[in-house]
Amino acid sequence: MRPQSLGELVGQEHILQAGSLLPRLIASNRFGSLLFYGPPGCGKTSLAEVIARETKSRFVRVNAVMSNVAELREILAAARRRTEAATDATAPAATILFIDELHRFNKSQQDLLLPDVEEGSVRLIGATTHNPGFYVNPPLLSRSHLFRLEPLAAGAVAGVLRRALTDVERGLGGRGHTAPDKVLADLAVLCDGDLRRALNALEVIALSLPEQAAIGEKELELFARERRIRYDADEDEHYDTISAFIKSCRGSDPDAAMYWLAKMLAGGEDPRFIARRLVILASEDVGLADPQALPLTVAAHHACDFIGLPEAELTLAHATLYIATAPKSNSATLALAAAHGVLKEAPVQAVPVPLRDKSGAASKQAGHGKGYLYSHDYPENISGQAYLEKPLALYTPKTAGWEAKIAERLARWRELRAKMTQGPK
Repeated sequence: MRPQSLGELVGQEHILQAGSLLPRLIASNRFGSLLFYGPPGCGKTSLAEVIARETKSRFVRVNAVMSNVAELREILAAARRRTEAATDATAPAATILFIDELHRFNKSQQDLLLPDVEEGSVRLIGATTHNPGFYVNPPLLSRSHLFRLEPLAAGAVAGVLRRALTDVERGLGGRGHTAPDKVLADLAVLCDGDLRRALNALEVIALSLPEQAAIGEKELELFARERRIRYDADEDEHYDTISAFIKSCRGSDPDAAMYWLAKMLAGGEDPRFIARRLVILASEDVGLADPQALPLTVAAHHACDFIGLPEAELTLAHATLYIATAPKSNSATLALAAAHGVLKEAPVQAVPVPLRDKSGAASKQAGHGKGYLYSHDYPENISGQAYLEKPLALYTPKTAGWEAKIAERLARWRELRAKMTQGPK
């Protein structure tokens, strides 16, 4: 069911609609290296094959997992010989070298491509599910046009499934199966925008039935039981999902936070990783608005260590709901950033003499600690002493949760300091 032309490609309108850069590059046959970045089953390989067909180019496909330097050298040498043999305008176009899972190539393998890419003896099309900014060498990345492909919409996937079910030459049309639109639409949804996965699922379901049999809700339910969540460690799905989880907790949406938690657990995420993010959230986003958030999340982290899955899922759910429903304050985050900013931009202040350590004869002789006012000797334990040579305003309490009481307390202390003109009673 792979598309044979640009017109057969589904989805990716953001890069394939009329007038966009990529269709113009293909139509003019004036492109260098291309990088396609996106999740599995979104059409990266299909698009590369269509480009080769549209430009009448020789197409060489390499999988970075199984390839090696020797094979790569041989392919590049053959492409150079072919380019050198071309002497007139009717010569075939340059070789398109398609490298699937480009991120699997190490630095030296990627560097090996550079001379031929620059000379034009090969036009590289790389496909990767990883962020190219992290996994593709900067020299190669800078010589390539980068296009991000998105998961296919369920409607687009369902349309291809319908074609596959009726296409006699390239699909399952010869078996005579039928399926309601709703079943195909639900199957498309279950496959999370992965067209290859959807087609494979349709084929498995069809081959498990006699010819001419209808594919109904019962068959779909059997597939759904075996469904795996698309969630790959150290790939975009991992980072995108934990990002959604963190932002849902920060945004006080317990329903969304629980959904993303369940997705991570179903995908096999390490529960300790999730627990560490909850500990960070407790200080970064809940902070002094609820001081119990930090000890609770630290306890959840310890619990995950000694309980393990599946019971630790309940611990993570407990901590997630606590963080998502807690009042929020990032005052600690802001205060620390402000302090770092002052240290970076202004001279470092000396420790005032009354605050210095007076241990040891030399320190006492230098007068360290002289003039220190012991806070407990004063009303409400406020002496009025200055603890910086140049006063700073770094911490601004928020008004949510427990921190509202802190704001009131600090305001009271400011009044006391302003009135403080005498020593201890």
